[in-house]
Amino acid sequence: MTHRSGFACFVGRPNAGKSTLTNALVGSKIAITSSKPQTTRHAIRGIVHRDDAQLVIVDTPGLHRPRTLLGERLNDIVHSTWSEVDVVGFCVPANEKVGPGDKFIANELRKIAKRTPVVGIVTKTDLVGRQQIADQLLALQEVMDFADLIPVSAVDGFQVGQLADLLVERLPEGPQLYPDGDLTDEPEQTLVAELIREAALEGVRDELPHSIAVTVEEMLPHEGRDDMVDVHAFLYVERPSQKGIILGHKGERLRTVGSEARRHIEALLGSKVYLDLHVKVAKDWQRDPKQLRRLGF
Repeated sequence: MTHRSGFACFVGRPNAGKSTLTNALVGSKIAITSSKPQTTRHAIRGIVHRDDAQLVIVDTPGLHRPRTLLGERLNDIVHSTWSEVDVVGFCVPANEKVGPGDKFIANELRKIAKRTPVVGIVTKTDLVGRQQIADQLLALQEVMDFADLIPVSAVDGFQVGQLADLLVERLPEGPQLYPDGDLTDEPEQTLVAELIREAALEGVRDELPHSIAVTVEEMLPHEGRDDMVDVHAFLYVERPSQKGIILGHKGERLRTVGSEARRHIEALLGSKVYLDLHVKVAKDWQRDPKQLRRLGF
């Protein structure tokens, strides 16, 4: 049997369901998800293992018109990823009209469509009825010529397997790129930092999510215990007033963030976790090249 292997990436405007779809295809949570736009800040690779193929999905940040240096760097990640993959999936949610942001991305994709096939994907079909799905497919068809069009729902699994088939068809023949069992090539510390940021994003005001960054300073075995890992991390914001929001009254909100993050980190690491979490102010870090480098961008 022919074996195919290669890379696909999902693109779309912020909050189009790219990370949720990546997790559904991989069968495990490797990319954080949130209702907040621009949650994804790194190109996260998820690995789908099949008997006939190994599909590596690169989940990219949402392409947008940047207002900060961080925004420019996130867009650079998207464009550099496009040049490295075998097929692109353009995600547009079923419950939102095709708008200027989608058309902007389509114009960018036309530049690569001759050498890299683009599959149109209508996401979040569980949120609308059949007629709205059909209307969205027609609207998307007007935007550009696609190699294929498919509606999916990562939440209820609708056509997720069929999407995998469409992507695999467009991969070159080749051997496995990663060992069996690997679901991502992201370092554990990166995944842990992302899980902390995901917990911190819940329930904050609209302007705050973009200002949150997380670094894991140290991960090491808990002294005297084989079943526990100590995680020491910093949660960065841009202004003292934001620090107060993250901490909450008498530190109550930070404790909630820590509790939620610890639950997911324990599932990831398969062990008990002691999470030591502190909040720091890094003034205007989204616009400061030195601080961006220090925070991993």
